[in-house]
Amino acid sequence: MAHRERHRSDRIGWLRAAVLGANDGIVSTASLVVGVAAADATHQGVLVAGIAGLVAGALSMAAGEYVSVSSQADTEQADLSRERKELAAEPQAEEDELTDIYVQRGLESGLARTVARQLMAKGALAAHARDELGLTDELAARPLQAALASAATFAIGAGVPVLTILVAPTTTLAPIVAGVSIVCLVVLGSIAARIGGAPMLVGAARVTIWGMLAMLATAVVGRLFGTAVG
Repeated sequence: MAHRERHRSDRIGWLRAAVLGANDGIVSTASLVVGVAAADATHQGVLVAGIAGLVAGALSMAAGEYVSVSSQADTEQADLSRERKELAAEPQAEEDELTDIYVQRGLESGLARTVARQLMAKGALAAHARDELGLTDELAARPLQAALASAATFAIGAGVPVLTILVAPTTTLAPIVAGVSIVCLVVLGSIAARIGGAPMLVGAARVTIWGMLAMLATAVVGRLFGTAVG
């Protein structure tokens, strides 16, 4: 029976994107809502601010992720193009280069040469992309996918404080939004830590502390400016 191992490192890419998007959605939108509510804004005004924060934040996350990952994809394609030209111009030198890589990883010189030759015979560019450049199909940059995922996770996170506004009374809007958001941050941090194999308490504390600080800061700003305007 084949022995199959599952490693947590396989989850790093999507876990990072999902946690980052949802965490940003909760923290930024909740902080905005708490700040506006602390300035004695109307219930409708706070709701509009929350929805605006959700839409703007989701689009901003999508745009930022798309630009960032597109730059990564451009770099990957440039490296592959250069490698393709080198393989066409100097195949023996490229075989030597791949052999040296395997020797540095612990193979004997003769075996390293055999491995390099056989892998290049089956797919020279793929072999160099994987072992020289560190590029694989699984980890390849996908700008549109990254943008949509970031926007979606941000919107889901931002939906927490926005939905809370709809049911919370105006007089206690700020503390209720803050409380619900903090609970969600604790849950989010715990789940992310559990999936990633880290201590759940540490994972929950990391996102919760920063979220509380952000909401506290905006509440102070909202109260100061609200009092000054009033």
